[in-house]
Amino acid sequence: MKSLNDILYEVSKPGRYTGGEWNSIVKDWQTTPIRIALAFPDVYEVGMSNLALPILYRILNDQPDVLAERVYAPWVDMETALRQHNIPLFSLETKHPLKDFDIIGFSLGYELTYTNVLNMLDLAGIPLFSHQRDDTHPLIIAGGSCVLNPEPMADFIDLFVIGEAEEAILKFLEVFRSYKGKKKQLLRQAAKLPGIYVPSLYEIDYRKDGTLAGMTPKVPEASPTIERQIVARLPQPVTRPVVPYIETIHDRGAIEVQRGCSRGCRFCQAGIIYRPVRELDEHEVINAVTALVSNCGYSEVSLVSLSTGDYHNISGLIRSLSTKCSQDNIAFSLPSLRLDTSSIELIEALPYRRKTTLTFAPEAGTERLRQVINKSIPEEAMFDTFAAAFNKGWLNLKLYFMVGLPSETIDDVKGIVDLVTKTRQLGRKAENKSPRLRASVATFIPKSHTPCQWLAQDSEEQLTSKHDVLKQNLRRAGVHFSWQDTKTSQLEAVLSRGDRRLGKAIHRAWELGSKLDAWHEYFSYHNWLRAFQESGLDPAFYANRERALDELLPWQHIDVGVTPAFLKREYDCMWQGKDTHDCRYRPCNACGLQQRHPDCQQKFQANVSNKVV
Repeated sequence: MKSLNDILYEVSKPGRYTGGEWNSIVKDWQTTPIRIALAFPDVYEVGMSNLALPILYRILNDQPDVLAERVYAPWVDMETALRQHNIPLFSLETKHPLKDFDIIGFSLGYELTYTNVLNMLDLAGIPLFSHQRDDTHPLIIAGGSCVLNPEPMADFIDLFVIGEAEEAILKFLEVFRSYKGKKKQLLRQAAKLPGIYVPSLYEIDYRKDGTLAGMTPKVPEASPTIERQIVARLPQPVTRPVVPYIETIHDRGAIEVQRGCSRGCRFCQAGIIYRPVRELDEHEVINAVTALVSNCGYSEVSLVSLSTGDYHNISGLIRSLSTKCSQDNIAFSLPSLRLDTSSIELIEALPYRRKTTLTFAPEAGTERLRQVINKSIPEEAMFDTFAAAFNKGWLNLKLYFMVGLPSETIDDVKGIVDLVTKTRQLGRKAENKSPRLRASVATFIPKSHTPCQWLAQDSEEQLTSKHDVLKQNLRRAGVHFSWQDTKTSQLEAVLSRGDRRLGKAIHRAWELGSKLDAWHEYFSYHNWLRAFQESGLDPAFYANRERALDELLPWQHIDVGVTPAFLKREYDCMWQGKDTHDCRYRPCNACGLQQRHPDCQQKFQANVSNKVV
């Protein structure tokens, strides 16, 4: 049988599989009793840009009796070589087969990677379904944003870690140490822990119309509701991450300066499931950046959050970092900025900036529709921002929009054309040059745990007609236009709001050859349609059906901290076009987190005392 070194010449980018990178951690396999593989179900370049895995990699390897190693989904050429030469999928650090690990933990951040999970398990020689695995197999666990609706993957995962795993994973390890090698007992004991969901311990019932009738725990250890885990404060940043040998999607250092967002965009799942807002102190950020540059040699550092411009003293932080890092010529990037002129001033203050491309997300083309989604940016304010950018010499703009938003009309779609056209005209006036504008349109996908979770997604026909309006008019105006494939959007909607019955469709799609579905060259809509048909499921039932507000939802047992009552209140405000203010700067909105998080409790009580809420 050939070894790994014998087949590397057969594949593109062998650096994806060699390991040995700077700062990688290799522990003694023989003397470390608990062995965990951190698995990312996409290729190395994507996985190495993920922020969650380095945090868990550090936390787990800090445990004296635990080793944590990494594995990513192989590209098609590597998969072919592995199967041809009967080489099981292996970890990067020690090249041990995945089947030799005690735990394999998948990070699920995008629904279109689900078939990759099955493919990786199969390449490892591990049974796909949880009921097929016994005490001799690794325990398969999963976390990440997708597991806030864990049901579509429930057939394949032994247990889910719901919410932020920094503390929950250590509590789980305490149970694992006591019940290692005793899967049934382990799962029942783990189910007692906050944030741990063991799907095999629940009975699911459906009505004749296909809707959920109920979910019943089968054992006393299983709780009817699973609370999303929330860390009280941000963990210290990873300042000694693994440095890849090859170029990755985000080829720079990264420091998470803030977690959560309080702006309340109604379509945004991240704005709900990462609440409340928590920040690193300014001196912690500065120390982390200094250590990261020293340990890794990066020349650019990204200050990461859902809305970096909302960091409490972002201008002062940039000034301090500029002073601190001036001798090292360190550049900084701010990946998420709000659409106002202060963002332009902030970008101008960055040291060693290049006039590349500024990216903003108006989301909708009309002020009315922006009010519906609670992103109330007046058109005048947007044009002021674009004009300021052009006047400062930023001629490349990329604007993100969505189509299919609640209550959207064809006039709202045409509003995108008007907004982009006026922006282009502004650029010509400002510099007497032709600005380069790119407009990108995503499809609105109603996500679980948002005020939009009850809505239907637009049909393919509706989306296509809206794309046609945009294509004809924007290209005529000289704007580069890109859009999301309608079939991919429907599948994402199906998988993000699906129930446990989808497991058989995911499995069948994989059997038919589906994998790397997030890569357009490998996405096969035909495979998925056949899989749904053979599984007796209708994708429109999940994607294109409006739900009643009292319908039981597949993710109803997952308590994210934001209450259904708040989401229904926001649902009503959405149809009224009514704003909901940002609770960081105004009174508490009583979303439910005032019962779970000390900062929210304090603010809520202050509002009660002042008779504000």
